[in-house]
Amino acid sequence: MHENLLRFNPQLYRENSQHFLKQTVAHEVAHLIAHQLFGERIQPHGEEWQLIMRGVYELPPDRCHTYAVKRRQVTRYIYKCPCADSDFPFSPQRHGMVAQGRRYLCRRCRQTLVFTGETRVE
Repeated sequence: MHENLLRFNPQLYRENSQHFLKQTVAHEVAHLIAHQLFGERIQPHGEEWQLIMRGVYELPPDRCHTYAVKRRQVTRYIYKCPCADSDFPFSPQRHGMVAQGRRYLCRRCRQTLVFTGETRVE
């Protein structure tokens, strides 16, 4: 079932409001129209969608935006192996798996990687 709902990134709107309203909103609405007119099996950015972008909105059928996007900061949990000088930064998900009993092994010596207690924000 297709609910015809659209969600937009408020940060991208705030930083690019004029272009966002003209291009991005039209882009997403064109997807809804294309699916209503031509069905669910069409390609996301195929000729049907492009037809609506050009014919209805008189806009170029750009698939992707060029907005500057800031990456969010992530915490890495630092693991080590006795045989290596380098560290192994684990994601929060992988670190959580270790807390549940999962073991990760060094590819070189096959010993279990050990949490150093250190974290790093990237």
